[in-house]
Amino acid sequence: MPMIPDRLFQRYTDLTPQLLRQLEIRLLLCDLDYTLAPRSVAEPDGELRAWLDGCRKAGVTVMILSNNRSSRRVETFCGELGIRYVGHAGKPSTRGYREAMAQAGENAAHTAMLGDKLLTDVLGAKRSGVLALMVEPLGGPVGAWNHVLHALQSPFKWIAKRRCRKT
Repeated sequence: MPMIPDRLFQRYTDLTPQLLRQLEIRLLLCDLDYTLAPRSVAEPDGELRAWLDGCRKAGVTVMILSNNRSSRRVETFCGELGIRYVGHAGKPSTRGYREAMAQAGENAAHTAMLGDKLLTDVLGAKRSGVLALMVEPLGGPVGAWNHVLHALQSPFKWIAKRRCRKT
């Protein structure tokens, strides 16, 4: 099913570089807001920097794939981290995924997407043929619309949790 994440994590740090290597992932695309940092956080913290360093050492390239309307936020955040990004990605369209894979010289078989929303991150990953990884939103869902979206995701996450326990 295109709306069921392949794996669920509480936080991005639960996705270890060792697990990425085990899954043969060489390119990890990440959503920014609520996945790697709450939207209210302007700069990357030490925990994120350490996690990215671990990914690099494991041979995993991390890129940001964002629908963020403000290119300034994504540019600033990625510039601080020294990582590439595709902004205005249009998720769940496959365009941004294809562009990121082309930039990194990687194929879908060795690519994963980490995000907090089913309708953009997971659906786009599934449509693009990449591994769909999902986290709970950092800082929790903010605003009425995000509360509704995250409530609607519950049944799909429940199915994913059951599938993961069986494997």
